[in-house]
Amino acid sequence: MYYYHPSVYNGYPMNQASPHFDYHTHQRPFTQFKDYGPQPLAFDINKATKQNNTFRTALWTGKHLQLTLMSIRPGEDIGLERHPNLDQFLRIEEGQGLVRMGKKKNQMDYQREVHDDFAILIPANTWHNVINTGNTPLKLYSIYAPPQHPYGTVHRTKAEAMAAENHHNRFFYG
Repeated sequence: MYYYHPSVYNGYPMNQASPHFDYHTHQRPFTQFKDYGPQPLAFDINKATKQNNTFRTALWTGKHLQLTLMSIRPGEDIGLERHPNLDQFLRIEEGQGLVRMGKKKNQMDYQREVHDDFAILIPANTWHNVINTGNTPLKLYSIYAPPQHPYGTVHRTKAEAMAAENHHNRFFYG
């Protein structure tokens, strides 16, 4: 049995070279970005979100819930979208942006500036977009209930995500 000790991380003494410790920031990085669902999982979501460099990575997909990590480049946005049958939760871990929401695609009457530690709650059937207004990547995570993306989804860029979603929509709805 392995017992946690503050001077040891993954079997490596903290004062020795470890592939799991960043000696410049003194933080333990999240080591594998893969879909862990539906197995139990506990981790530092703040660190994992900040370390993610993909537009979207599904980190946990269960039967009723999904967690994705996102990194939005400066000047980019998530993309105007709406989920008719699910609620969504977003949390900004790093960066700054603008969230816009509304009942109609051409009437986004809810608008707020957001930054580190902001939560965004999006009701089902609400048009929404998050725009990175800063000079660094906007790091956030999203929780969908129920899941929105296929198990194991990884979109390295927004263009890759849009192409996958267009293919998915044509395949299932076209």
